[in-house]
Amino acid sequence: MSLFNHQRFTNQTFKIDIQRMRQAWYTDKYFANIAEMLAVLAKNNCVYEPSGGQNRLSPELSRLKIAPGDLEVEMQWFTRRPGKTLVVGVDKSLTMLEHCTGYMEGDSFVDTHKNLEVWAVEDGTMVEADGNPANVQPVMRIRGRYRDFAILETPTLGVLTRSSRVATNVYDTLVAARGKPVMFFPARFDVHEVQASDGYAYNIAVQRFNMDHASSLGPFISTDAQGDWWGGAGGGTIAHSAIACFMGDTAAAMIAFSEVLPVSIPRIALVDFNNDCVTDSVVTLKAMFKRYSELIDAGKPEEAERYKLYGVRTDTSAALRDQSIKPIGDPALDLGVNPRLVFQMRQALDSAWKNWDLPAAWVDRAADFCRAVKIVVSGGFTPEKIRRFEQLNVPVDTYAVGSSLFDNHGPTVSDFTADVVRVKIDGQWIDMAKTGRRPCENPNLQRVW
Repeated sequence: MSLFNHQRFTNQTFKIDIQRMRQAWYTDKYFANIAEMLAVLAKNNCVYEPSGGQNRLSPELSRLKIAPGDLEVEMQWFTRRPGKTLVVGVDKSLTMLEHCTGYMEGDSFVDTHKNLEVWAVEDGTMVEADGNPANVQPVMRIRGRYRDFAILETPTLGVLTRSSRVATNVYDTLVAARGKPVMFFPARFDVHEVQASDGYAYNIAVQRFNMDHASSLGPFISTDAQGDWWGGAGGGTIAHSAIACFMGDTAAAMIAFSEVLPVSIPRIALVDFNNDCVTDSVVTLKAMFKRYSELIDAGKPEEAERYKLYGVRTDTSAALRDQSIKPIGDPALDLGVNPRLVFQMRQALDSAWKNWDLPAAWVDRAADFCRAVKIVVSGGFTPEKIRRFEQLNVPVDTYAVGSSLFDNHGPTVSDFTADVVRVKIDGQWIDMAKTGRRPCENPNLQRVW
């Protein structure tokens, strides 16, 4: 269930490996061992006997026959990421609980998930933390027999941590970009199995940003797998490898791309292959306009649409200075994709038509054709770098961001954890959190079952 449609996904979407998850295949072994220990204790009707160690119970409760193997607990899931965290992964966690709560009896699985009391927030909810684990906002709360869901602590924490980290990093990047589109380009930096989950987290972040900032950004993902859970489709630009197949001729590669691929795919030229972004941008723009204008004059406007250049993208290596940049001051400032390069690209694109031999009827249309071309930047962009570009009003239209969306250090660590905070004894819920933790509240928690 996301905050934006109030409908929860099921395993038809997630395709969880139910059989092996029930057998603790994805569980830290110590949780599996605990579940096995408690099951044996329950079978043998064992009761808790004080050992002389510290005991949190009152003398009255200590005299009761408490069966640890069948003990009901209250557990809460939360993150301590400083500041705000955009929560994603709740629906998949609930699906794990629905299908894998219970225990094995021989070769059969006894499903006990309906014996649980479950509260959860919706994907897309924001929580806030000050770094103190005693002041957190739980995203899930469960009451039930602990041994029935002990093995699910690892996988539920895993999906909450990963998805919330990606979503929060995307959200922070969108804020830094001040409402400009952010292309989701991190697929190449992790195993393919996480693409569907990551793409969903990205989409939730876009929707949350739109809600918070009265915006209407659309999602831009690079693989179809990233859109699997919500119906998105991959897109992108032409690749360096394609330009190599055309002997480094970016314009020729773009003409071929435009001839072959559906018009629904935006024509975005990658212009740093020869480390001369300004020249390749202008040459490609001219070649595309020539085809476009010829087809318009021939009465073929639909075919002409194939040759509208949507944008140019620079991905200049951080070790290189583009040929169009003349060194001024600190040479390091001219390396990679830098503000001066983008300003020069914008100026060259906007004025390219002035150097073309145009009939009078085409002058204004040529100027519009050039000015409509967008600039996409990629290569090492982080929220910090994007903020610098935005503070300088660099004429970037779209940021393509990759590995920084997986960032997990310092303020971006969104690791989730789960604590037992209460136990049920003689019909009463007794506080039983480890020192430094306590039961916490979140007004956004909703009863699930």
